[in-house]
Amino acid sequence: MSESKSTNITWHAGQVSRQDREKLLGQRGCTLWLTGLSGSGKSTIAVAAEKALAKKGRLTYILDGDNIRHGLNANLGFSPADRTENIRRIGEVSKLFTDAGIIVFTSFISPYRADRDAVRKIMGEGDFIEAWVQASVDTCESRDVKGLYKKARAGEIKDFTGISAPYEEPLKAEVILDTNGQTVDQSVEKLIAFLQKNGYLG
Repeated sequence: MSESKSTNITWHAGQVSRQDREKLLGQRGCTLWLTGLSGSGKSTIAVAAEKALAKKGRLTYILDGDNIRHGLNANLGFSPADRTENIRRIGEVSKLFTDAGIIVFTSFISPYRADRDAVRKIMGEGDFIEAWVQASVDTCESRDVKGLYKKARAGEIKDFTGISAPYEEPLKAEVILDTNGQTVDQSVEKLIAFLQKNGYLG
């Protein structure tokens, strides 16, 4: 995480604790960090999982890679430095949502292991759940709903993960969702089962 340039600042604590918020919501806040190639199914799984949890009366929120770049991270490109800053900002936002007691889904390629580990480091124990949405380049390219792989192959997109930029696979993901053959519903069931088993749903 980058060094703070802010000076003369003081942390102001509130009188409602995280435990108070979680008790009110009947759940434990956490961040489910979905990482994987473009087209692996991250956003699709996050949307379906959010809907499934909402039906169970759980409060959730999705931080989607494309959506965040429309606003908070609109000034960032896709260079290695910008990708790192993109993930740093999202990590800090995710930490705030988690502290609020919300179950957060993040949907970012987040190709660099060090960036994902840096987010894990700023989170409390058990707050960061790395979910590797595993799919081969061939599988992702066969979907290519945005036409990005085609543009990357044609040289129209530089630094495209899996084609002209690296993706560093997770080494210690808490959950692996193999979407090469696993359906969206199966992936959602696996995520929710993990949350249930580990006490995040009360």
